[in-house]
Amino acid sequence: MVVGLYFLPLLTGSEFTNNNLIVDTTGAILSGVTFVVAFAAYWWTPQKYGHLASAFVYLLLVLTTATLVLSTGETGSPFIALWIAVAVFAGIFGVPGLAILLFAIIAYLVYAFLTHATPSAMIIGGIAGIGPLIASFIIWHTKTEKDDTKDKAYKDLASELSQVANKSDVVINAIDDGVIAVDKKGVIQLINPAAQRIIGWGKDDAVGLSYKSVVKLHDHTDTQVTVSNDPVEKVLASNQEIRSDLFSVITESGKKVLLSLVISPIGQVGTGVIIVFRDITNAKREEREQAEFISTASHEMRTPVASIEGYLGLALNPATATIDEKARDYITKAQASAQHLGRLFQDLLDVTKADDGRIGNSPTVINVVEYLDGVLEGLKPKADEKDLRFIYKPRPADNTVIGRMLPPVFYVNVDKDHLREVIANLVENAIKYTPSGDVVIDVTGTDADVIISVADSGIGIPAEDISHLFQKFYRVDNSDTREIGGTGLGLYLCRRLTEVMGGRITVKSEYKKGSTFEVILPRIDNEEANHLIEQAAEKAEKEAQKPAIVPLGSSATMATEPSATTQPAPTSAQAKETPASELTSAPSTPAPTVPLPKPTMPHPITTQNSTPTAPVVSPYSTGRPSVVVPKRNENKVNQP
Repeated sequence: MVVGLYFLPLLTGSEFTNNNLIVDTTGAILSGVTFVVAFAAYWWTPQKYGHLASAFVYLLLVLTTATLVLSTGETGSPFIALWIAVAVFAGIFGVPGLAILLFAIIAYLVYAFLTHATPSAMIIGGIAGIGPLIASFIIWHTKTEKDDTKDKAYKDLASELSQVANKSDVVINAIDDGVIAVDKKGVIQLINPAAQRIIGWGKDDAVGLSYKSVVKLHDHTDTQVTVSNDPVEKVLASNQEIRSDLFSVITESGKKVLLSLVISPIGQVGTGVIIVFRDITNAKREEREQAEFISTASHEMRTPVASIEGYLGLALNPATATIDEKARDYITKAQASAQHLGRLFQDLLDVTKADDGRIGNSPTVINVVEYLDGVLEGLKPKADEKDLRFIYKPRPADNTVIGRMLPPVFYVNVDKDHLREVIANLVENAIKYTPSGDVVIDVTGTDADVIISVADSGIGIPAEDISHLFQKFYRVDNSDTREIGGTGLGLYLCRRLTEVMGGRITVKSEYKKGSTFEVILPRIDNEEANHLIEQAAEKAEKEAQKPAIVPLGSSATMATEPSATTQPAPTSAQAKETPASELTSAPSTPAPTVPLPKPTMPHPITTQNSTPTAPVVSPYSTGRPSVVVPKRNENKVNQP
C-alpha cells in the first residue's frame, strides 16, 4: 500500500491537494524491504529460527511506520492509525519488545516538547504512542502468562512421564520374566533382557521383526501354533487376556523351553499386546517328579486301605461276624475313616493324572438338563440330612415351571464322567459349607455357551481367598472351615476337568452370604447334536459288525480245531458237582469264551484250606493235566 502511494503521483500525472499522503523515497524503500523480508521469512525460515525472524521483521515494520508518521506530519499524519495497529503487537515479544518501543516513544515526546510540539500535539502523541503499548500489555502479557502456565504444565507432565518411563524401563529390565511388546501388526517394539536370555535373541535383532519369527510357540502336542490356536492372535482379535502353561518356545539355538504365558491387550482391540513369560522347564520337571512320587505312594497305600476297609466290612456283616453294639460303633467309625482315606488317595491319583496330562476325554453329546437331573437325584439325600432346600430350577420338585413352559434344550459335547465329577463336587461343597438355607442348581445359556450354576447361602468365601481358590492344595483357613475339613484338591480337579472339556469355571462369593460357582461349557445346536449322535450310532454299529479278533493260541482259536483231547473248563459250580472221572472223559465241545489259564504253569494251583480235586485237561495240551481246580472249603470264609 505504501509503495503504491509512492508511485501514485507519477501514474496520475497530477498533484495531490493533501501533501500528507505523499510518501517520500525513504519510506517507500523501507516499506518494500519490509515486504520482501517478511515474505521470504514466511516461506523459507527454518522453524528453529522462526522467533528471531519474526522479531527482525517486526523491527523493520516499526521502523517503516515511524518513518512514515514522522515524514507526513507527525501527530497530524494519516499513518497514525497504522502505527497504533503495529504497536499493539509489541506484546508478542514480551517485556523486551514493549520496553524498546516505550523508550523510543518517550524519546520522541521529549524531543518534540523541547523543539516544536504544542500541548495538544503532546497529548495526541502520548495517547497514540503509549495507549497501544498499554493495550498490548493487557492483551499479550495475560495470554503469555496463560501460555507459560500451559507450557509449564506440559513440561511438568512430560517430565513426569519421562520419569515414569525411566522407572518402567528399570523395572522391566530388572525382572526375571521375559517381556515383549508387539504392535497391531505383530511387529516387536520392545524386548527386555530376560526375554533375550530365554529365547536367545538380541534386542537389535528382534526389534522390528514379526513376533512369529522370534517367539516360535508350540502347543502341548509339540506342534507349532497356527492362526487358529496362536494365543497372540487371539488376544489381538478379542482384546481378552490369556494365561496358559501349555505352550513352549523353540530358542534361537533350537532348545525347547516350557513357558508360563500371560498375554495382555494394550488399549483398544487390535492395538497391540504385551507378552510376559517365564521359563518353567525346571519347575515342570520337579512337578512331574513329585506327581510320580505321589502317584506311586497313593497307589501303594490304596491297596492296604482297601483291604482294611474290606475286613471292616466283613466284621460288620452279621453273616460273617458277631460283635456287640459298642464294637460295631467303633468299627463303623473306623470304616468311615478308611473310606475317607481311600477317597483321598483317589483324589491324589486324579491330581497326578491332571498334572501330567493323562486325563482321558471321551466326548459324548449330552442334554445337560436331563443328565444333571440324574446326577443331582443321588445328591439330594445329603441335603435332606441337613434340612437344606435343594432346588434344581429346570426340574423343580413341584413341576410348576415344567407345567407352564417348555424349557430350552442345552446340548454339549463333553465327557459325561468329567461333567458328573465336576458338578457332584461343586454340589457336595455347597451342601457341606451351608449350615442352613438353600442350594440352588440352574442351567442357562447363550448361543455359544451353556452355563451350569451352583449357588448356596452358606458361609461364603473371603475376597482375599477367591483368586487362590482353584489352586492345588489351597484351603480357606478360618474358623468356619477348620471344623469342616478338606484337602484342597476338589476345586483344583474341577478346574482341570472343566478345562479338559473345553470350558471354564468361575466363582462369585460374599463372605457370610454364600457363593455361586458357574461351569461354562461350549454349546452345540440341535442340528450338530443330532449329527454327532448319528455318527456315534453308525460307529457303534460298525464296531458291532466287525469280527472279534482273538489272540493266536487262545481258547477261541482252538475251538476251530476240535480234538478228542480238548475239554471246556468247568465253572466253579461244575467243579464241585461233576465227578473227576467225567471231567477227563467228557466229549469234545466248543471251546469256552472265558480265557483259560496259560499252559506254562507246571504245578497245580492250591490255596490255603483247600483240597485239590481231579485235574482239568487244558485245550492247549494233548491230554496231560495242567491245572488243578481247588475245591472250596465250605467251612471257611473266603479271604478278600
